[in-house]
Amino acid sequence: MSLTYQQVAQAAMQLRPDERVDLAEKLWVSVDTPEAIAAAWDEEIARRVAQLEAGEVETVPAEQVIAELRTQLA
Repeated sequence: MSLTYQQVAQAAMQLRPDERVDLAEKLWVSVDTPEAIAAAWDEEIARRVAQLEAGEVETVPAEQVIAELRTQLA
């Protein structure tokens, strides 16, 4: 008997966060090659660097981001 998508998704959500990350990576690689994934990341990095250099976006210090997240989660 094969599982339905809904059953698999529900079971996956019961996994620990690190297990879900591992599963997501395995599923992602199963539909795309590591080279294609790396190329997509290279394009995304280049796009973000170009935005920074053009002044279209501003950086936020990691300490500020972490502090804001801690405030939201408290």
